[in-house]
Amino acid sequence: MNRNLELKAAVRSLRSAASIAESLPARRAGILIQTDTYFKVSSGRLKLRETQGANSELIFYARPNRRGARLSRYLRFRISNPKELSEALSQIFEKTSVIRKKRILYLHRNARIHLDLVQGLGTFVEFEVIVRRGLSQAKALMNALKKAFGIRTKDLRAGSYGDLKRTKRQ
Repeated sequence: MNRNLELKAAVRSLRSAASIAESLPARRAGILIQTDTYFKVSSGRLKLRETQGANSELIFYARPNRRGARLSRYLRFRISNPKELSEALSQIFEKTSVIRKKRILYLHRNARIHLDLVQGLGTFVEFEVIVRRGLSQAKALMNALKKAFGIRTKDLRAGSYGDLKRTKRQ
Protein backbone atom coordinates (compact mmCIF):
# COMPACT_ATOMS: atom_id res chain seq x y z
CA MET A 1 0.00 0.00 0.00
CA ASN A 2 1.06 3.58 -0.59
CA ARG A 3 1.69 5.77 2.45
CA ASN A 4 1.40 9.45 3.21
CA LEU A 5 1.35 11.68 6.25
CA GLU A 6 -1.87 13.73 6.40
CA LEU A 7 -3.19 16.71 8.30
CA LYS A 8 -6.47 18.65 8.05
CA ALA A 9 -7.14 22.08 9.61
CA ALA A 10 -9.87 24.68 9.40
CA VAL A 11 -8.74 28.02 7.92
CA ARG A 12 -10.41 31.41 7.87
CA SER A 13 -9.25 32.51 4.42
CA LEU A 14 -8.38 30.44 1.38
CA ARG A 15 -6.92 33.57 -0.21
CA SER A 16 -4.42 33.94 2.66
CA ALA A 17 -3.63 30.22 2.52
CA ALA A 18 -3.00 30.51 -1.24
CA SER A 19 -0.56 33.38 -0.63
CA ILE A 20 1.31 31.25 1.89
CA ALA A 21 1.43 28.28 -0.51
CA GLU A 22 2.79 30.46 -3.31
CA SER A 23 5.46 31.90 -1.00
CA LEU A 24 6.90 28.42 -0.20
CA PRO A 25 7.09 28.30 -3.29
CA ALA A 26 4.46 25.71 -4.19
CA ARG A 27 3.21 25.22 -7.74
CA ARG A 28 -0.49 25.71 -8.32
CA ALA A 29 -1.59 22.56 -10.14
CA GLY A 30 -5.25 23.39 -10.69
CA ILE A 31 -8.75 23.83 -9.38
CA LEU A 32 -10.71 20.61 -8.89
CA ILE A 33 -14.47 20.30 -8.46
CA GLN A 34 -14.97 17.01 -6.61
CA THR A 35 -17.77 14.86 -5.26
CA ASP A 36 -16.77 12.18 -2.75
CA THR A 37 -19.27 9.44 -1.89
CA TYR A 38 -18.36 7.56 1.30
CA PHE A 39 -19.39 3.96 1.98
CA LYS A 40 -19.44 2.15 5.32
CA VAL A 41 -16.85 -0.64 5.39
CA SER A 42 -15.68 -2.87 8.25
CA SER A 43 -12.23 -1.28 8.47
CA GLY A 44 -10.71 1.84 7.00
CA ARG A 45 -12.61 4.14 4.66
CA LEU A 46 -13.90 3.71 1.13
CA LYS A 47 -14.88 6.59 -1.13
CA LEU A 48 -15.72 7.08 -4.75
CA ARG A 49 -14.24 10.37 -5.97
CA GLU A 50 -15.65 12.03 -9.06
CA THR A 51 -13.65 14.99 -10.36
CA GLN A 52 -15.20 17.26 -12.98
CA GLY A 53 -13.31 16.91 -16.27
CA ALA A 54 -10.95 14.21 -14.96
CA ASN A 55 -10.85 10.50 -14.17
CA SER A 56 -12.85 9.18 -11.25
CA GLU A 57 -11.21 7.08 -8.55
CA LEU A 58 -12.16 4.49 -5.98
CA ILE A 59 -10.01 5.16 -2.92
CA PHE A 60 -9.56 2.89 0.09
CA TYR A 61 -7.55 4.21 3.01
CA ALA A 62 -6.82 3.43 6.63
CA ARG A 63 -5.52 5.93 9.16
CA PRO A 64 -5.98 6.86 12.82
CA ASN A 65 -8.97 9.09 13.52
CA ARG A 66 -7.18 11.80 15.49
CA ARG A 67 -6.34 15.47 15.18
CA GLY A 68 -2.92 16.33 13.83
CA ALA A 69 -0.53 14.57 11.47
CA ARG A 70 -1.37 10.92 10.93
CA LEU A 71 0.03 8.16 8.77
CA SER A 72 -2.37 6.91 6.09
CA ARG A 73 -2.10 3.77 3.98
CA TYR A 74 -4.10 3.90 0.76
CA LEU A 75 -5.00 2.30 -2.54
CA ARG A 76 -6.36 4.22 -5.54
CA PHE A 77 -8.08 2.75 -8.58
CA ARG A 78 -8.98 4.67 -11.73
CA ILE A 79 -12.66 4.28 -12.60
CA SER A 80 -14.22 4.80 -16.03
CA ASN A 81 -17.87 4.26 -15.04
CA PRO A 82 -18.43 6.02 -11.68
CA LYS A 83 -22.25 6.11 -11.83
CA GLU A 84 -22.52 2.36 -12.38
CA LEU A 85 -19.91 1.65 -9.71
CA SER A 86 -21.71 3.92 -7.23
CA GLU A 87 -24.96 2.03 -7.84
CA ALA A 88 -23.21 -1.32 -7.33
CA LEU A 89 -21.40 -0.17 -4.18
CA SER A 90 -24.68 1.19 -2.80
CA GLN A 91 -26.15 -2.32 -3.10
CA ILE A 92 -23.23 -3.80 -1.13
CA PHE A 93 -22.35 -1.05 1.37
CA GLU A 94 -24.31 1.63 3.15
CA LYS A 95 -23.72 5.07 1.62
CA THR A 96 -22.79 7.27 4.61
CA SER A 97 -22.28 10.71 3.08
CA VAL A 98 -21.71 12.71 -0.07
CA ILE A 99 -19.22 15.58 0.05
CA ARG A 100 -18.99 18.30 -2.59
CA LYS A 101 -15.96 20.54 -2.64
CA LYS A 102 -13.89 22.95 -4.64
CA ARG A 103 -10.20 22.16 -4.19
CA ILE A 104 -7.26 24.35 -5.14
CA LEU A 105 -4.29 22.01 -5.49
CA TYR A 106 -0.69 23.06 -4.87
CA LEU A 107 2.40 20.85 -5.16
CA HIS A 108 5.49 21.42 -3.01
CA ARG A 109 8.32 18.89 -3.04
CA ASN A 110 6.67 15.56 -2.12
CA ALA A 111 3.58 17.24 -0.64
CA ARG A 112 0.12 17.98 -1.97
CA ILE A 113 -1.47 21.07 -0.43
CA HIS A 114 -5.26 21.19 -0.72
CA LEU A 115 -7.16 24.42 -0.13
CA ASP A 116 -10.75 23.22 0.16
CA LEU A 117 -14.13 24.91 0.18
CA VAL A 118 -16.42 22.12 1.40
CA GLN A 119 -20.16 22.53 0.94
CA GLY A 120 -21.86 22.77 4.34
CA LEU A 121 -18.60 22.51 6.31
CA GLY A 122 -16.42 25.52 5.48
CA THR A 123 -12.82 26.14 4.42
CA PHE A 124 -9.89 23.87 5.15
CA VAL A 125 -6.27 23.20 4.33
CA GLU A 126 -5.05 19.63 3.96
CA PHE A 127 -1.46 18.48 3.66
CA GLU A 128 -0.61 15.09 2.17
CA VAL A 129 3.11 14.38 2.37
CA ILE A 130 3.96 11.28 0.35
CA VAL A 131 6.33 9.00 2.25
CA ARG A 132 9.00 8.46 -0.39
CA ARG A 133 12.24 9.26 1.39
CA GLY A 134 11.36 7.85 4.79
CA LEU A 135 9.01 8.87 7.55
CA SER A 136 11.46 11.30 9.18
CA GLN A 137 11.66 13.39 5.98
CA ALA A 138 7.86 13.36 5.68
CA LYS A 139 7.48 14.47 9.32
CA ALA A 140 10.02 17.28 8.84
CA LEU A 141 8.18 18.57 5.76
CA MET A 142 4.81 18.29 7.55
CA ASN A 143 6.15 20.32 10.48
CA ALA A 144 7.54 22.96 8.10
CA LEU A 145 4.13 23.24 6.38
CA LYS A 146 2.29 23.51 9.72
CA LYS A 147 4.65 26.31 10.75
CA ALA A 148 4.43 28.16 7.41
CA PHE A 149 0.61 28.10 7.47
CA GLY A 150 0.42 28.96 11.18
CA ILE A 151 -1.70 25.90 11.98
CA ARG A 152 -2.87 25.98 15.60
CA THR A 153 -3.98 22.98 17.65
CA LYS A 154 -7.54 24.35 17.86
CA ASP A 155 -7.72 24.44 14.03
CA LEU A 156 -6.88 20.73 13.60
CA ARG A 157 -9.63 18.33 12.56
CA ALA A 158 -9.82 14.56 12.95
CA GLY A 159 -11.47 12.27 10.45
CA SER A 160 -12.58 12.73 6.88
CA TYR A 161 -14.94 15.35 5.49
CA GLY A 162 -17.53 12.56 5.53
CA ASP A 163 -16.95 12.09 9.28
CA LEU A 164 -17.20 15.85 9.88
CA LYS A 165 -20.48 16.00 7.96
CA ARG A 166 -21.97 13.07 9.90
CA THR A 167 -20.89 14.64 13.22
CA LYS A 168 -22.45 17.96 12.21
CA ARG A 169 -25.78 16.22 11.41
CA GLN A 170 -25.99 14.57 14.85
